[in-house]
Amino acid sequence: MGITKENKIKVAILTVSTSCFRKEREDKSGKVLEEICKDFGFKILKKEIVPDDKNLIRNKLKSCCDKLKADVVLTTGGTGLGPFDITPEATFEISERIVPGISELMRIEGIKKTKRASLSRGISGIRGKTLIVNLPGSPEGAIESINAILEIIPHAIKMIHGGGHDLLEEN
Repeated sequence: MGITKENKIKVAILTVSTSCFRKEREDKSGKVLEEICKDFGFKILKKEIVPDDKNLIRNKLKSCCDKLKADVVLTTGGTGLGPFDITPEATFEISERIVPGISELMRIEGIKKTKRASLSRGISGIRGKTLIVNLPGSPEGAIESINAILEIIPHAIKMIHGGGHDLLEEN
């Protein structure tokens, strides 16, 4: 699956934050992820904010995967150690397969800047033909994490859609 203007990778961005949902705080992470994805040539299908509620998160993730048919769902927020940080649990419950290497790569890159990156509990998984990636809620963490994995997303999507390995693509 090559990326062309007609065949862009379709992305949904889900900000998980009760304070952003209530408009008590600006959704800076969702905005910056949208900009980065557009700059990389991805098509944004949806950008939405949901509160820290496991059922709502699960339902939104399912909708983005099953109905919207996004290639990638990026979540931002809810991956820390706080009592309301439940994005990884919601993602795990609706995923059919887990892709630990993506989240490991984001943490490895983040740890190079701050050891606090090791506190991110974000996971990555697959539901149907959609890759779901949990990113940190801070704008800095979201930027570092998405930049760590941007180049592998097209290959991941190709594989999820049944494509083979192309040795010329690998770095």
